[in-house]
Amino acid sequence: MTETRKSRVRFRDRAELLDFLLEVSTVASETLDLNELMASVAAIVRQVIPHELFAILLYSERRQGLRIRYAVGHRREIVQNLVVKLGEGLTGAAAAERKPMVVGNVLEDSRYLNAMDAVRSELAVPMVLQQKLVGVIDLQSTLPDAFTQQDRALLQLIASRVAAAVENARLYRRIERQSRTQRTLAAMAQEFSSILDLDHLLEKIALSIKRLINYDAFMVMVVDEAAGMLRNVHSRRFDETQARASLPLGQGITGAAAQSRQPVLAPDTGADPRYVEWHPGIRSELAVPLIVKDRVIGVVDLESRRLNYFNEDHVRLLSLIAPSIAIAIENARLYEELAQREREIQQDLQAAHDLQSVLLPQSPPPLKGLQAGMRMKPARLVSGDVYEFFDYGDDSTMIAFGDSSGKGAAAALYGALFTGLLRGEAPRRRSPAELLRSLNDTLTERQVPARYVSLLLLLWRAKQREFVMANAGSTTPLVCRAGQILQPHAAGVPVGLLENVDYDETHFEAQPGDVVVLVSDGVQDQPNPAGEEYGRRRLRRFLEAHCADTAQQIADGMLDDLEQFREGRAVHDDQTVIVLKVD
Repeated sequence: MTETRKSRVRFRDRAELLDFLLEVSTVASETLDLNELMASVAAIVRQVIPHELFAILLYSERRQGLRIRYAVGHRREIVQNLVVKLGEGLTGAAAAERKPMVVGNVLEDSRYLNAMDAVRSELAVPMVLQQKLVGVIDLQSTLPDAFTQQDRALLQLIASRVAAAVENARLYRRIERQSRTQRTLAAMAQEFSSILDLDHLLEKIALSIKRLINYDAFMVMVVDEAAGMLRNVHSRRFDETQARASLPLGQGITGAAAQSRQPVLAPDTGADPRYVEWHPGIRSELAVPLIVKDRVIGVVDLESRRLNYFNEDHVRLLSLIAPSIAIAIENARLYEELAQREREIQQDLQAAHDLQSVLLPQSPPPLKGLQAGMRMKPARLVSGDVYEFFDYGDDSTMIAFGDSSGKGAAAALYGALFTGLLRGEAPRRRSPAELLRSLNDTLTERQVPARYVSLLLLLWRAKQREFVMANAGSTTPLVCRAGQILQPHAAGVPVGLLENVDYDETHFEAQPGDVVVLVSDGVQDQPNPAGEEYGRRRLRRFLEAHCADTAQQIADGMLDDLEQFREGRAVHDDQTVIVLKVD
């Protein structure tokens, strides 16, 4: 009792009391850390009012009750589990009536909630800020009549000065928690958006949500509109993946969420007629729709074995992350569809490549009076380049060399169409100019917009050792003779572009050792990483340096030099080289 008397005569005059209250205000304003603030409040109260048990209870509107936020002397289970409703116990009465409660003998007061058998007196003072209940400071003592009216007034003064600080610290803590949540959600959204494998994505979503909201079972279901079903694409229980199943649209808690386009919270699944049992022992469920561009694509669903486990905070949190989940799932599904289409296209292209390898000569045939070498590299699996050899059986051969407009499958298909026409026309026309005119007439009769073929025709007459050339927009050949580069002139309009075109012929007398090189546009136009093209000049220099090589060596060396030049840059266009060397 000596300590109590000392506390009651601590403030000998008004100035001393004002100094103490100034100290309370200073301590209350020094920190926004709630734990630190409440520890400081407890220390201040300990200085002036003796007690054995101390607690600060904060009011939760969501729980509609008081929970112990800081305690000294109370048992752990009470601190962790006690929720005091307004009007319940002395602390609840102080909170409900917004006025202090002082009881000298708790054994005689039916409102007392037993915290310790030895307690005999209690003082509970509400913390109120602008008529809003913040919480209650509660003191208990093992001595009867331990708290006086002076103690009540003093604790009221302390409570009035720390109420604002406690509310500010709670607000700061709430903002910090929201900020952390927003950062976590942003990081999750960024991580989700970077995963394009659907199974991996769903696994990551399940684990990420588990860190935010503990659950016993998790499902993601996607809408299959054609079948009128919600298809379970990922299901797990106690961290183990479960077998997948489906549910008709509109059925179950998940169906209700999809149909209403709103979150559905079932605090007690046993009392909810919409509940469909997926996992045994489930007592509460939360389902949130996944919406992309005003279209429901699925539902994310959480289940718990505990009754009333999920709350409005969980609804808000899952609703915040649901749009990111929906977009990530939609992107992964689209990527999967595109990947499947790409695989199908690649299969088709591979089949086209295999077919083209049969249709186009893979090596030149024996040519009387000529060595021949050939090399090609398509920009894609299939090539738009066109080349053919037609033997007329009288020591003369027609060599066709050209390029179908465009790249890839369309160019290859048009090239295949043209090759069929060429094979039909070439045996009946030995004049390069006449053959070009006939091909052009045929193509313009069934003209395909923006499609044409640039073509060079060389008629080799072995007995006369002569080339007869006609050109329809293709690159002219380079001729290397005794280390010198010659370039016979031949020009004309591509076939299939304009109607009623006549073509000219150029005669070129060859000499033993002459090297005639035919290259497609893809050789000269190939850029390197610096954007420089291989070009005609480099082509001439290479030919000058290798004119003495065999025809195949020149063809191989030219594309090898081109490979080195491009330094890993993608092949720009189909690259074909045919080399003819006069015996």
